[in-house]
This record gives sequence, C-alpha cells and structure tokens, in this order.
Amino acid sequence: MQAQRTLLLEDGDSVLFIGDSITDAGRQADASRGLGVGYVAQIADLLAARYPDRRIAVNNQGISGNRVVDLCARWDRDVIDHRPDWVSISIGINDVWRWFDGNPDAHIPIEQYRRVYRELLDATTSETEARLVLMETSVIGEEAGLESNAMLRQYNDAIREYATEYDAVLVPTFQRFLEAIHKRPAFEWTGDGVHPLPPGHMLMAVTWLEAMGATAP
Repeated sequence: MQAQRTLLLEDGDSVLFIGDSITDAGRQADASRGLGVGYVAQIADLLAARYPDRRIAVNNQGISGNRVVDLCARWDRDVIDHRPDWVSISIGINDVWRWFDGNPDAHIPIEQYRRVYRELLDATTSETEARLVLMETSVIGEEAGLESNAMLRQYNDAIREYATEYDAVLVPTFQRFLEAIHKRPAFEWTGDGVHPLPPGHMLMAVTWLEAMGATAP
C-alpha cells in the first residue's frame, strides 16, 4: 500500500457487503457483530485499527449459496432499504461452480449473469446515492489453468467492464489470487478449492482495502 493514498471512506460512512458464502462467512453465528469470520470482518477490524478516528459502519448481507439471480430477488430488502453510502458486491462463484458440482441446471450462463448484474447496478444507482465497489470473484480450484478458472475469466471480464462503465471501485480479487497461487503454488489458500481459509480471506481484505485507498497499519 502507498502511504500517499487517501482512503475513500469518510467518517460516518456505511458500507454494505453482499454476496455468497465467502461474504457470509458465518455471519448469523456472529452474535456480537453479525460480520462472520471472513474478509468482511477482517476489513472492519483493519479499518478500526488503521483509522480509529473514522467511524465506519460495516453491514454484511452475504448469504451462502447465492448466485446473481438470488441477489436480484432480495436486492430491495437487503440493499436498497438500508440506504448505505457504499455497496460492495462479490458474486459469481456459485454461478460458475454449479456447472462443475453436478448441478448444471443451477448454473448461470454469462449472458444472463451480465444482464442481471447490470439490473442490480442500475437499481442501486437509480434508487440510492451509494457508491459501488465491484469485487472480482475468487478462484475455483488452486490452479490457474483449470476449466473452472477459465470460465470465471468471462465473469470477471464483465465485472471489470461494469466497474469502468459505472465509475465503481474495482477490487481485483481474481487477479490477486492467481498471482498468489503462482508465487506460492504449494500454499493452501482455500479449504476445498472454493471457500478461502483465513489467509485467503485476508488476501481478499487487503486487496479490498488497497482498492479503497487504505494505507498499511
């Protein structure tokens, strides 16, 4: 992280994170904060440690198993109604993973993914004043050359395109995972090829904070 960068989050801002199980990370079992034990909680803790003068509210609305169509079905209730200052979206793993886990009927083709993702962005920009943070997906399997990760590239291309089109902050999660796997091929970033272990969640948290202009603690 570069010391001269400025954190985009202001004192009093609220950030709503939404996504699948990687975002969820057991949030419902977290009675004290409702943030879970994944990258969302790590981001909240790192923000508090690095910027104690900024009271930034963090809200986790991840739900395990969600695809982009599942986000769409609950977008009004779980995003619009909260009126956050920032909306951070992480979705796409299950849209692709369903093709490989024996449930292809639940797979979301790239054309449908693009269409529904755009609907979410349009709803957010038209009905709220929230800024957007678009997170690339993580990986499916810890080998860059796998068919699953080749398919994910199409979905991440869409995320990058929308980040430019909607003037959103892009969090290059997929790219950072591929770089990390290349540099430490024997290191285990996920427990099952999909769900990050604590270092994987920390990689996501640090990548998110860097994209938002945070400096190192």
